[in-house]
Amino acid sequence: MKHLLIGSLVLAGSMAALLASEFDIRNAREFNKCVPPNAKLTKLGSGMKFTEGPVWVREGRGYLVFSDIPANELKRWTPDEGIVTHRKPSASANGNTVDAQQNLITCEHDGRRVAIQKGGVLTTLVDKFDGKRFNSPNDAVVKSDGTIYFTDPDYGLERREREIEGNYVYRFNPATREVTVLVKDFDKPNGLAFSPDEKKLYIADSGKPRHIRVFNVKPDGTLDEGKVFCEIFNGVPDGIRCDSKGRVWSSAGDGVHIYGPDGDLIGKILVPEPPANLCFGGSNGKTLFITARTSLYSIPVAVSGAK
Repeated sequence: MKHLLIGSLVLAGSMAALLASEFDIRNAREFNKCVPPNAKLTKLGSGMKFTEGPVWVREGRGYLVFSDIPANELKRWTPDEGIVTHRKPSASANGNTVDAQQNLITCEHDGRRVAIQKGGVLTTLVDKFDGKRFNSPNDAVVKSDGTIYFTDPDYGLERREREIEGNYVYRFNPATREVTVLVKDFDKPNGLAFSPDEKKLYIADSGKPRHIRVFNVKPDGTLDEGKVFCEIFNGVPDGIRCDSKGRVWSSAGDGVHIYGPDGDLIGKILVPEPPANLCFGGSNGKTLFITARTSLYSIPVAVSGAK
């Protein structure tokens, strides 16, 4: 069923528009554990070209970093400043994440690398496998042991020479500098997220399969053969996140889809523009930020993201 909450006003100070929030609810009991019934979608800003890669940085009072890929810019949002430039040029940055020290880790299309920013200094973490340059790293996630898992489709390769035959999923160990190919049979590997206990890794394929696969993480950090977790029939799965209870939240053509750990669809947060990515953040960790085409949205939720 659909639950429609109508509202339209402007927040004083931040000038952010509250929008009508429309939910497509498949399991009301479980959906109410995810999204408060009176939650409203807020447009925090618009006029961008293609927004992607949001991550909440827990530094100071906290702030959101996200990418505007065609604009070659990283953006920053805070309640006080709104949306401002964080870094430009960004080497057509896409996915962003943080390590345990809250250093910003960014996947760069033009740089064909995974980079890290420490104390204002931007350096390369990894840009090659077996001496060959990556296609265009897309998204990354950091495990609690410091290893970095990332996807490398060819979306940002354009006319540049391909040096690696396929679109693979990798694991990088900063301590040893070792790069390992984990999975080779994706069409377009994209967003990825660990379960709260890090025993499972979910990876989206935004190519022809349009599904999310789940893999068991072995003690050595490699993955088993995996299986299909769910399929997205409206648009494609792109950015994904796990919440603290192990549910999977995925971008899709009509909004954000929420799945139980069993792969059953709990419901959808419908968004005016097709989302590309999402993340949990805010002062209490219970704000969902959504990057959707030209805009940035947020909505209060009832659960925080997996640590």
